[in-house]
Amino acid sequence: MLKRALELQEAGQPFAFATVVRAEKPTSAKPGANAIVTADGALTGWIGGSCAQPSVVREALKALQDGQPRLVRLCPPEQLGRLPQEGVVEVTLTCISGGALEVYIEPHLPPPHLVAIGHLPIAEALTRLAKNLGYEVTAMGLDLTRERFSHADHLLDRLDFSQLTSGAQTYIVVATHGNYDEEALEGALRTDAAYVALVASKKRAEAVMQYLREVGLPEERLTRLKYPAGVDIGAATPEEIALSILAEIVQVRRRAPQAAQPQTPSLAPAEAIDPVCGMTVEIATARYTADYLGQVYYFCSAGCKRSFQKEPERLSENSPPRH
Repeated sequence: MLKRALELQEAGQPFAFATVVRAEKPTSAKPGANAIVTADGALTGWIGGSCAQPSVVREALKALQDGQPRLVRLCPPEQLGRLPQEGVVEVTLTCISGGALEVYIEPHLPPPHLVAIGHLPIAEALTRLAKNLGYEVTAMGLDLTRERFSHADHLLDRLDFSQLTSGAQTYIVVATHGNYDEEALEGALRTDAAYVALVASKKRAEAVMQYLREVGLPEERLTRLKYPAGVDIGAATPEEIALSILAEIVQVRRRAPQAAQPQTPSLAPAEAIDPVCGMTVEIATARYTADYLGQVYYFCSAGCKRSFQKEPERLSENSPPRH
């Protein structure tokens, strides 16, 4: 599991590490059992049987969405609320065995990604400061040298946005000082970055905006541009300006909900209630389904599906889908 976690981390892929920290017999998983859940809901490892696994996957995806670890207690309905504890998420476990599990789920998200475009002192200061704050840093622009941008993880000596993976944790700052503002912004605003900013005066920025309109960049893209970049702290030196920009990025980042990856826009799939046992079942990944009178019903196991098929008229009222 640790080897797999390292592979995902090096590939920049989000994942959650789930570990059983306590078990009340009878349970198939024991303390120390662990698994990895990726952003597509795939589970590698062992965290329990058909009742425990979907609940752990669901809570792991929530952890990837909000970036917060959680201690999850999976227990029978009669134990819910018996020992309420702050910070513990209780989930109904309706397996016939009647055991209980406590699982610690820790999300691992890729670091935020700063893209500094430019070859002058503000861009250099941005790469230095962002790296010290734990960001993955890409320096992009013309006339870049590794000596001047030694803090950058990636160096692109051309404007090539096809080389970037952008998303909710990507922040792009154009600090080209009039050299190639228009070209840089045209590419930056076509990405899915959470933040695109221009280091320029308002007069210069408005001229650039007019150019971007004339080349056909949609208005909804243009409205994403922040100018002048940074919060107003009276910054004067390149280092102070870089500080003001990163302060603004921190504001944007902390106010927005965490997202694991742009290709997984919904980490909390639509859910339904198993009409037999009452468990929550993710519709997108449900393995057991049945159609009754034109309505699809979802089940946590083959046993629940069989029970439903024996008495569909009585049980069909117990499973409203929810979103």
